[in-house]
Amino acid sequence: MNTEITDAVIAADDKAQYDERAKRILGNKIILAHILVNTVDEFRGMNPKEVVSFIEGEPFISVVPLEPGLTNFSKKETGDRVVGFNSENAEINEGLVRFDIVFYVRMKDGLSQMIINVEAQKDAPAEYSILNRAIFYVCRLVSSQKERDFAGMDYDDIKRVVSIWICMNMPENSLDYYYLENKKSLGSYQWKGKQDMLNIVLVGLSKDLPEQDDEKCELHRLLGALLSKELTKDEKLAIIEQEYDIPLEDNLRKDVGVMCNLSQGIVDDTKEEIIMNMHRKGYKPDQIAEVVEKSIEEVKAIIVQQTRK
Repeated sequence: MNTEITDAVIAADDKAQYDERAKRILGNKIILAHILVNTVDEFRGMNPKEVVSFIEGEPFISVVPLEPGLTNFSKKETGDRVVGFNSENAEINEGLVRFDIVFYVRMKDGLSQMIINVEAQKDAPAEYSILNRAIFYVCRLVSSQKERDFAGMDYDDIKRVVSIWICMNMPENSLDYYYLENKKSLGSYQWKGKQDMLNIVLVGLSKDLPEQDDEKCELHRLLGALLSKELTKDEKLAIIEQEYDIPLEDNLRKDVGVMCNLSQGIVDDTKEEIIMNMHRKGYKPDQIAEVVEKSIEEVKAIIVQQTRK
């Protein structure tokens, strides 16, 4: 395998590992609790540490297929009801699209549940409208409940679904809600049903970390710090622990550290690619150095190293 292909494979693997590590961090229960407190009315005003106890079991991370017919466990030959999400190994049916994070959360009444889906996006995709994809996801989470959360025509047993999309590298911090709304055109009859069944939350994270005292961007600062490719491990951990009082358990500390290492590798690979592209187009080392924020000596060394490959 030639060097260019090898480098591309390594870079792609780093990005895949980074994405997976980011999902694992977001899938940590205390992080999910902070997301719920800031996006779901049921939990507003609560202490995130209290909300953790409402999250049932362990969140499913990158293991529940999105495709119709595969989201649930298959029925047994006995005809028993489906008992949960199909959390197959990611290596099985490798080409399938999967929900990033899916879990059940118990409501404050201690009886009813809702289904939460959290999706992480590096940016707003150019090839399709993200709201359209979010609508598809939330509809799949509703339809997949048949024979798992409700049987036959017991449509009143359908659980409320909230799909939360976290989009990085946006031009500004934003928070948008999409849900069913009734528009009366004639009469006053009140139709029965759960108008709050379908819910989509779009969280836009700008490249710049919000200031600590900006209360409206409290969630954005937490998520921005966790997912940042600029902050060091110590800077991230300081924000998480000191500002949000999040216990730094070993798995969270490890995931943050690994993600920082991976992101640095991705940033370095990207900068090297920029350096070589500018070099091939005739830019001088001092001009390149200013763009990639490296010293002239570092730029020259990279050019020499890459030219020898």
